[in-house]
Amino acid sequence: MPSSDKRSEKSKSSAVAANGAAPPRIEIPKWLTAELFEQLLRESVANYQKITQFEAKPALAAGENYATIMLRVNIEAELKDDTTKSLSYMMKIPQENEIFKEMMRNHNIFEIEYRMYHEVVPEFEQLYRDVGIERNFSAKCYDIDTPSEFGVILLEDLQPFGYKNANRLEGLDLEHTKAVLERLAQWHAASAMRVETRGLYPELFIKGMFTESQRKVFDSFSATIKAPFLESVKAIEGGEAYVGSAAKAFDIMLEELFIKSTYDPSEFNVLNHGDCWSNNVMFKYDSEGKLENTLLIDYQMINYGSPAKDLHYFLTSSTSYDVKVKQFDYFIKFYHDNLVKNLKLLKYPKKLPTLKEIHIAMIKNGMWGLAAALGVMAAALLESNSDANMDGFFGDSDAAVRFRNAMFTNPRYRKHLEILLPFMSNRGAFE
Repeated sequence: MPSSDKRSEKSKSSAVAANGAAPPRIEIPKWLTAELFEQLLRESVANYQKITQFEAKPALAAGENYATIMLRVNIEAELKDDTTKSLSYMMKIPQENEIFKEMMRNHNIFEIEYRMYHEVVPEFEQLYRDVGIERNFSAKCYDIDTPSEFGVILLEDLQPFGYKNANRLEGLDLEHTKAVLERLAQWHAASAMRVETRGLYPELFIKGMFTESQRKVFDSFSATIKAPFLESVKAIEGGEAYVGSAAKAFDIMLEELFIKSTYDPSEFNVLNHGDCWSNNVMFKYDSEGKLENTLLIDYQMINYGSPAKDLHYFLTSSTSYDVKVKQFDYFIKFYHDNLVKNLKLLKYPKKLPTLKEIHIAMIKNGMWGLAAALGVMAAALLESNSDANMDGFFGDSDAAVRFRNAMFTNPRYRKHLEILLPFMSNRGAFE
């Protein structure tokens, strides 16, 4: 079983949603057979002889994952000494959605994640190893040939090691939020130091999803959610005071995000996780229920720039109502303390970012907080339902309209929005 840092970042592995919903009915690809795993098992399992049982099934309930389909593959293998070995893998496969396929042809997130596992993450781990710290950031990622157009990601399953997601509907409390920020600071520090030792990242990682090839998709997303989002603003207590400024901010938001997706070389920059929300975090507890380790998972939305992007995305989308605004400044201070600690450990040669500079970056990049509030936060706070899928953000089907209506009329979402709007407005996020 993985320790606090060794063998840490593993694949997503919650077979049942945090709210108890059953996995959705997803058709398993016909090409996903036991034969695909024969070569892998011969290479990775000592004394492997043959597969005796094979099962592939959906791993997550609808609404727990949007960018990809997560499958759990369970295998019983017979060894040459006549004993058996149980193996479990997590496999990401592409959505069978034309909009998603178009996005993938322009920006293959499977290629990005594969290269992160096999190229970049090992570099981060070596940086810590060079200073005497064994700190792993990822699951073991396996090579497997499939006929999938965009490839697949096959990872070791973390569930048998005792890791699980928190309840995204409740949001993360003070302790869990700090644990995520500590891990995020370790990642950011390594990513900054990696640039100093190996140079800038490949172009594929720099801008993330906000490239011109994806503008049509984002325009479609904006068009479909504007009206229901503004209706939500009107509906909350005191919301009328923010409708005008929120509408103006919404109209310029997309262009701002494209502009700010280009990093400023004069500022402190990191390789942002890009999709740091509660379902991309896994927690492990000891026998007494004490939090023991925290893992960030999924590397498909990577982008290079201000750490404010990850901080806005995570703190807006995934914290509990009680700490979301009340502890916001404290969370930035906690993150900064851990960032500086890890930069010093890694012997970062440049000027260390000050707390003031991180706060300034948060204000300058406030539009990322607004984007998270009307996007990932709305999805994170919505109970699982059969309409929850990628098409819900872009499509015009009855199911897509129902999904967006459910997100933005959700009382839980509106409760969070009620405290976020004045908070963001007071920090100039709508300007």
